[in-house]
Amino acid sequence: MNCTLVAALTGALLIAMPAAQAQTAPPAGAPPAPPVVELYSAADAQAVLEARLLALKTVMTLSPEQQKLWPPVEAAIRAVAKLSAERRAERAKAPPPADFVEILDRIADAEALRARDLKTVTAALKPLIASLTPEQQRRIPAFLGLREGTGGLPQPTAEIWLFEEEN
Repeated sequence: MNCTLVAALTGALLIAMPAAQAQTAPPAGAPPAPPVVELYSAADAQAVLEARLLALKTVMTLSPEQQKLWPPVEAAIRAVAKLSAERRAERAKAPPPADFVEILDRIADAEALRARDLKTVTAALKPLIASLTPEQQRRIPAFLGLREGTGGLPQPTAEIWLFEEEN
C-alpha cells in the first residue's frame, strides 16, 4: 500500500512539474526582466549622511563662536559612518555563523566597536555641547535617534543613525 502511495505521488509530481515550469518561464518574445537595482547604494548613503550633518548643524542653530567647534564633530561623525559601512561590507563577505554562540560573539564584537566609535563622537561633541544653550541641547537627542523614556536603560547602539550603515 505504501508503494502504491509513493508511486502515485511521484507520478503526480512528474505530471505537475512541467506545468509549474511553464508558468515560471517568461512568454516567448516578452521583454527581458529589468536588471536588479540596488535600493540603497553607497552614493545614497553618502547623500543621506551629508543631509543629516547639515540638518544636525541647522537644528542646533550654531552661533559664529560655536561654529568653530563644529569641524571636529563633523569629522568624527564622518569617520564613524565610514567605519560602520566598512564593517557592514566585511560582514557581507563573512561566512555564515556556525551556531548561535558565534552569532552572539559577532554581536559582542560589533557592540564593542560601536562603543569605541561612539566614544570618539562623544569626545568630539563635549566641547561643542558645553557651549550650547539648554534649548540648543534639547534638540539634539531626538535628532540623533535617541529614544525618549528609556528609564535609564541603555539604548542599543544599532538604533542610532550614526551606525545605520551597519544594519
